[in-house]
Amino acid sequence: MSYTQIAIDAVILSLLLDLFALKTALIRRKVFWTSYAIILPFQLLTNWWLTSRNIVMYNAHEIIGKRIASAPVEDLLFGFALILSVQALWVFFGRKARS
Repeated sequence: MSYTQIAIDAVILSLLLDLFALKTALIRRKVFWTSYAIILPFQLLTNWWLTSRNIVMYNAHEIIGKRIASAPVEDLLFGFALILSVQALWVFFGRKARS
């Protein structure tokens, strides 16, 4: 399985987790998109730093080939999935603790 497919699957799974499993529906809330806009520049900076110094390298046959800040676009998908999943879990368990 390619990194591209794993990144796409991660986005789909995080959306399913948010909307159906945990029912937090963060993807529909402005607060999520605001927090994502704050996190994204730091993700791009970190991706750039790690990939431009060859600390993290990708097999050209496993990615689409398009890069943003010297990292594959798949990193943005994977980062999005991680951010959404963690925030959905945070909200879910926060609600559960209050009830």
